Amino acid sequence: MLKPGMMLCDRYEILDVVGAGGMSIVYKARCHRLNRNVAIKVLKPEFSNDKNFVTKFRIEAQASAGLTHPNIVNVYDVYDDDGMYFIVMELVDGITLKDYIDQNGRLSMDKAIDFSIQIASGLEAAHESHIIHRDIKPQNIIVAKNGNIKVTDFGIAKAASPNTLTSGAMGSVHYISPEQARGGYSDERSDIYSLGITMYEMVTGRVPFDGDNNVSIALMHIQNDMIPPRQYYPDIYSSFEKVILKATQKKPERRYLTASALIADLRRVQNNPNIDIVVAPTAVTNSPTQEWTKEDVQAIRDGSAQMEGTGDMYQSNTPLPNEMGELKSIKSIQTISTIPVNNSRLNQLLSEEDDWEDEEDEDEYVPPVRSGSIKKVQDNDDDDDDYGDEGDMDPKLRKAVIAAGIATAVVIAIVIMVVLGRFMGWFKFGDKKKDTKPSESEQVEDLVMIDVLGVSESAAVKMLDREGFTNVKVVEEENQETQEGYIFEQSVKEGEIIPADAEIILKVSKGAEEMDVPNVVGYTDEQAVQVLTERGFEVAHAYDYSDDIEEDRVIKQDPVAETKAPKGTKVTITISNGSQIKEVSAPDLQGMNESQATNTLTGLKLVVGRIKHEYSDTVPEGQVIRQDITSGTKLKEGDTIGFTISDGPEPRAATYTAHINGAVTCSDSALDGQAVTIQLYYNGTKVAEKTETVLNGTSYNITASIPGLSDKDSSASASVVCTDGAGNDVTASFPVTTPITVSYTEE
Repeated sequence: MLKPGMMLCDRYEILDVVGAGGMSIVYKARCHRLNRNVAIKVLKPEFSNDKNFVTKFRIEAQASAGLTHPNIVNVYDVYDDDGMYFIVMELVDGITLKDYIDQNGRLSMDKAIDFSIQIASGLEAAHESHIIHRDIKPQNIIVAKNGNIKVTDFGIAKAASPNTLTSGAMGSVHYISPEQARGGYSDERSDIYSLGITMYEMVTGRVPFDGDNNVSIALMHIQNDMIPPRQYYPDIYSSFEKVILKATQKKPERRYLTASALIADLRRVQNNPNIDIVVAPTAVTNSPTQEWTKEDVQAIRDGSAQMEGTGDMYQSNTPLPNEMGELKSIKSIQTISTIPVNNSRLNQLLSEEDDWEDEEDEDEYVPPVRSGSIKKVQDNDDDDDDYGDEGDMDPKLRKAVIAAGIATAVVIAIVIMVVLGRFMGWFKFGDKKKDTKPSESEQVEDLVMIDVLGVSESAAVKMLDREGFTNVKVVEEENQETQEGYIFEQSVKEGEIIPADAEIILKVSKGAEEMDVPNVVGYTDEQAVQVLTERGFEVAHAYDYSDDIEEDRVIKQDPVAETKAPKGTKVTITISNGSQIKEVSAPDLQGMNESQATNTLTGLKLVVGRIKHEYSDTVPEGQVIRQDITSGTKLKEGDTIGFTISDGPEPRAATYTAHINGAVTCSDSALDGQAVTIQLYYNGTKVAEKTETVLNGTSYNITASIPGLSDKDSSASASVVCTDGAGNDVTASFPVTTPITVSYTEE
């Protein structure tokens, strides 16, 4: 057995064990080359060491690798790593259909039909590629978590042969076709039969044939009629039942000849459950016919003798060595089945068999071909020979038909006489005391009780009547665990040996007591559970998001309030997880106005953050300049985004420039030729100065500009100060000859 961490072919790392079957172990592995998980099915050593099997297996597995279909598990490759043979397959996240039925019970009609169509679609694709599965069963069908169906193990069944198989290696014989049970030729119709048995199990939760050993089950597939599914569950569509019965006909030619034909009928039933499906009448299999040798008959007679000494019941200690091969080991098995056997009738049939063997018709006899201890006679008659002329009938069969006809006529005559006699008062029944002991010749036969739990009342009564029980009483009782009209208790346990006329009491469910379903919507989870359980209901949980109901409170319930439901009904309450948090991308708000930006964020279930304003010479007033989180950033609903709105260009206050003009004239000749500095003051502040070499009688202009004034100062004053080179104030010698004026201009 491989361990996690081991590498196969320097490529596949074993991660875990997924499951194990009769022929292989399946592992979950990681393909490091393609960086994906795969399933790896490793053949067990007993098969890997069989060269013949390995050769067939490689051919079939490689052929299966060419199958690509949504309902088939993809086979990626077949490998041989140091004598270890394994298949690399698609890893499907799911469980087998067998586990699905075990967990959920029988399937609803819609689901069973859907699953059947998917399985048949996978078979259709395989059959078109001339690949036969030969081992269709729920264990080889995977139900993915998304509801898709995947058929697996193509190619393995065909590679297997009686020489390589051990007991149980190919799984159960519960799904084997009659031709496979005989060891004969199998084709696409064998897969259809096995699918029919699988459909039977999907709608009833059980297989049609069961027994204590593989031989008995295989013989049932060859000889026994199955109980129609609707006898167990009348709610099964009649049309779907007919599809199942047609798919499981004993003779291959009476089944659906192709998976396509089966799918067509399934879709018709899916679209209209009331549609009628034609099923061919049941007929005795005649192709190929199996003929028992004298040694086989003697082995059965010996087994019958042993059964008489043990109350018709004993266990077989000899396993079937070739479960899906020819039934050639029957003579070495001391019993065929633990099913109750009427020994006197069996001996009578065996005696008749001896009588027939003593009679030989030279014209009709076909030399048998021996295979093990069973002779196969290839019957090449057409199907229409079932209704051929009497002259063409086998003498042995003619004798059996005549005897059956006489017996039938006698039985009918006796029944008519008894009914008429009782009506006319000729016979008195029930007059004898109950404790009257029957004579030895009237001893009641002992029978083995069968299991009828979970079966409908009518089906249970028919099953017991078929087994020979004559004293069955039905009692109705309320039972919250069993569907109305179905058996939930039997007074005699399965396997007990009782007289055929012993009283058997069957308890049939009247359903559970119906009660009002309380309203728990809006309750907390804990409160809802308490209320429902106190009323006698079971509680199941579901969860969902809600923008209206706060977290941990009930959003809805099923069944709804104010309706009635049987006590013990499961009420599903859906609990709020609060508002669903989804991932969103931050939007681009630039160019939007404030209202548009706010609506955009609210629509994405984002929260509007702080809205700021600032002046901008480039973005028009009222539009978004920037946002706090860059557009395209991944956020969760409920996250906050703020943004900044433009107020347009920044407003500025008016400023002014003061303009000062005037002139002074030198009036002192003593200053001739001296340098005099003339200074201009505005509101007491020197704003300009210049130095001049003055002459008496010469005028000098005074000008200045004072910018950046906040207003026009109407009371502003300007003055001139003159100083000589020694710094002496000589202003008096420079009278103003042109008035000094102040004017203003706005900047």
